[in-house]
Amino acid sequence: MEMYPFRNPDLSREERINDLVERLTIEEKASQLLHLAPAIERLGISPHSWWNEALHGVARAGLATIFPQAIGLGATFNRSLLRSIADAVSTEARAKHALFKKKNNLTRYTGLTFWTPNVNIFRDPRWSRGQETYGEDPYLTGELGKEFVLGLQGEDRNNLKTAACAKHFAVHSGPEEARHRFDAKASPYDLEETYFPAFQKLVETGVESVMGAYNRVNGEPSCGSEFLLNKILRGRWNFKGHVVSDCWAIQDFHMYHKITANAEESAALALNKGCDLNCGCIYEHLLEALKQGMITEETIDRSLKRLFTTRFKLGEFDPPEKQPYGAVPISKVRSKEHIQLSYEAAVQSAVLLKNDGLLPLNRDKLKSIFILGPNAMSPEALVGNYHGISSSLITPLEGIAEAAGIEIQTDFRHGSLLNQNKVNDKDWAVFDAQETDVTIACMGMNILIEGEEGDAIASDYKGDRKDLKLPESQHSFLMNLLEIDKPVILVVYGGSAVDLSPYMKKAAAIIYHWYPGEQGGKALGDLLFGEADFSGKLPVTFPKSTDVLPPFEDYSMKGRTYKYMKEEDILFPFGFGLSYNSLKVISVNAPVSSDGSTDINISVTVENPNGEKTSDVIQIYSRRDVPSGRHPELELVAFERLELEPGTTREIPFSILADTAKGISDEGEKIYQTGKLHIWAGTCQPGNLSESFGSTAPVKREIELK
Repeated sequence: MEMYPFRNPDLSREERINDLVERLTIEEKASQLLHLAPAIERLGISPHSWWNEALHGVARAGLATIFPQAIGLGATFNRSLLRSIADAVSTEARAKHALFKKKNNLTRYTGLTFWTPNVNIFRDPRWSRGQETYGEDPYLTGELGKEFVLGLQGEDRNNLKTAACAKHFAVHSGPEEARHRFDAKASPYDLEETYFPAFQKLVETGVESVMGAYNRVNGEPSCGSEFLLNKILRGRWNFKGHVVSDCWAIQDFHMYHKITANAEESAALALNKGCDLNCGCIYEHLLEALKQGMITEETIDRSLKRLFTTRFKLGEFDPPEKQPYGAVPISKVRSKEHIQLSYEAAVQSAVLLKNDGLLPLNRDKLKSIFILGPNAMSPEALVGNYHGISSSLITPLEGIAEAAGIEIQTDFRHGSLLNQNKVNDKDWAVFDAQETDVTIACMGMNILIEGEEGDAIASDYKGDRKDLKLPESQHSFLMNLLEIDKPVILVVYGGSAVDLSPYMKKAAAIIYHWYPGEQGGKALGDLLFGEADFSGKLPVTFPKSTDVLPPFEDYSMKGRTYKYMKEEDILFPFGFGLSYNSLKVISVNAPVSSDGSTDINISVTVENPNGEKTSDVIQIYSRRDVPSGRHPELELVAFERLELEPGTTREIPFSILADTAKGISDEGEKIYQTGKLHIWAGTCQPGNLSESFGSTAPVKREIELK
């Protein structure tokens, strides 16, 4: 291979990129702006696949550790855990890529540029892809997304372990059925308060790329928006990485949005507005657009240099001895450490919603357990969408049986179909449950009925949900089951809120376990028998029903999420989750006043009153009490997962951002007003609802805004 200057690591990166670009023909340049960039053999440049997935483990590329789905990771409220998981994912990605490269397999899903994390805000529980997010709160989403990016990319911004991508910029959360033609209308207030913060946080963190959405935002297509891509992303936030379209989104410009006449116009609009990379085939028309004078070669070069910057950061053009991540052994894939990490995440993600005292189960007092439900033996209930392949998935049935041991009689029947309307009037399962000490019913969703439009093949709504009810087959079965005079534990799987109100009174315990990954069954078994404790918190509000929600297509945040909903419309609040043993906030030290010019530093004293080590999540909420202007009813402003030894206390410092004391005007501008800032610190959201389910009331302080 000839030693061109672009392969010389002693030159500056800018010199190397300029040398490479200058050697390319215009046809070669245009070809490199597609997600499958072909080889340029005369320069010894290999083909490059930009399209790779790693939402909760290396996906669609064979064996890999499967971690809990993103919404479950959101339920952990654990920054360091997400950093560790993303680091494990990027380690496996490097090892697999090296092997693929050795076998000359450089096709889709074998590369190092990962289109994750998804930091859209889960504004409506009917959206099937909400499972890919970290929940409904912009602050939580930004904090966890930041850690995932750092775990994927590493600390060195100039030498990436893998490249992360913040998607889908920026106002994107269903409906799936209309995403290719939909125009999401969002006010300046909602953009600044809800839809932008997580993306801004990831840009400040150094995320390498940003993906545009399918839909329009306030009339402009996301992948060709002057406002989103130039004014906000590259202008206000000074983003220096590359922008990629969602897959085949640019063809929507002329096919569905009807804002351009043909493929050439669509390609030109996207490129001119700053979409550098086309997932799809519309950039195959760039040369014709160039010929017609719609774009310039300089614009192609601009995007090309951004893309090659990422490839250089990944070490593609460096000699092996200069590549810090070039020698990761294949033994790192599905290592014991990574599988254990998946287990820990599955434990921390599980949310205990109700417990009348039955849990944890006592082996010495149990003779028999009956396990029921369409998800008890279902691998689809473990993985969620965008998943890899595991050779050792542990289903709920297997995990519970293993935890119960040989001495407890354990039996299983499906009892109910997943989502068919057929109900068996002569159900043996309910009869057998009457003869058993405890019944565990594993119900809910799976990826066949909840997910992206092309994947949820058993869904009637392109993966979305019409309402929050369990499918009728499950509901009818559960109502019959709960009539027996033996205790029933309800375990629910899924990526979104479920209306559990029909089962609240009679179920002895209710657990929500999301899509918990390959170790989900083992985690559940250990949690049920007290070998591990519950500590997950809801990253989304559970409304009582869709009747209390605005229309799905309405992107106004009024009446949505814990920030703007009425308490009487909520079944379970954001941030809620019970434990066998909880930590307790006993005092909060906060300043008497603040002028809003600097961050507000407080300290929280936390006690472990239990006789064993306890893990819990301390949550800090605020509310501004000012004369005018819009602001949330409540806002998460800080959180920390803690583990304390029995009988100990610890003082924990928290820094509340100065912007917390500011509001946002209708025009989207930050404004400061005098008044009061109310602060609560506890293990749940303040309010009667959390306390009514058994949570300890948070400690409150007031800060005068001068």
